[in-house]
Amino acid sequence: MLWYAKRKDRKIYDEQKWRVENMQHQTEYTQEFFTGERALFQAQNLRISNTIFADGESPLKESRNIELSSSLFKWKYPLWYANNIIMKNCTLFEMARAGVWYTNHISVEQSIIEAPKSFRRCHDVILKQVNFPNAKETLWNCDRVKLDQVTATGDYFAMNSQNMVIHDFQLVGNYSFDGVKNVEIHRAHLLSKDAFWNSENVTVYDSFIFGEYLGWNAKNLTFINCVIESLQGMCYIDHLVMKNCKLLNTTYAFEYSTVNVDINGKIDSIFHPTEGVICADDITKIEIENDKVQANQVKIICKSALKEVVCRE
Repeated sequence: MLWYAKRKDRKIYDEQKWRVENMQHQTEYTQEFFTGERALFQAQNLRISNTIFADGESPLKESRNIELSSSLFKWKYPLWYANNIIMKNCTLFEMARAGVWYTNHISVEQSIIEAPKSFRRCHDVILKQVNFPNAKETLWNCDRVKLDQVTATGDYFAMNSQNMVIHDFQLVGNYSFDGVKNVEIHRAHLLSKDAFWNSENVTVYDSFIFGEYLGWNAKNLTFINCVIESLQGMCYIDHLVMKNCKLLNTTYAFEYSTVNVDINGKIDSIFHPTEGVICADDITKIEIENDKVQANQVKIICKSALKEVVCRE
């Protein structure tokens, strides 16, 4: 998975560099004020700076080869069905909702996107130093995505997207990364209930995650050097891997999960894992009901004496 993600990441970068070097700008707009529906419909080869797109839907619908800088979008659907878009120091206000849909090859840098429901079914997306203060239902069903120094607040972030590489990400919002595939995350801070549900091939490095019911129904979910707090976290997972992680106040963990877990510190309680190895410095409670799982399929290694073990016939 990591090799695949890195290859995709490099492909995104190389294609973006090609677009910058070969984009032919025939027309420039500076300090313009556009109103009305489809103000620059099907525009091509434009450099737009210090410009305001005011009332009027879909100002850049079906546009191609557009470079935007220090510009403002105040109304709905600014970039639909567009290709080869570069944005820097731009702002999408709240009413620019559903701002970027069905758009491919887009780079956004040093910008604020206040509008919810941005980025749907987009391909080749690069977001760097972007703030999403209202990220509700953002980045859905996208493919080949790179996030670098992005902050977001809002529920249902990145649902059903795939082939993502993320660095230095902060999120406050529940139900994030539901149904994602082939995702690599580095140095994230996630306050997110029900994160990574139904996901596949996700690896998270050097991150802090706070949220209940983490990772349910996932497949191939890996945490490396992470700190996690989660009520009933990491349950119903097919192939959970945790390396050098800490679990803070995490109870009823690993129910019906196949596990390869190495915890640095204490586990508060373990509940019905189905298969694999769990290693920790201390384990407060283990509860296994033999009519639900086979205890002999799980090896538990604890450096200190168990405080309580509950095993029901």
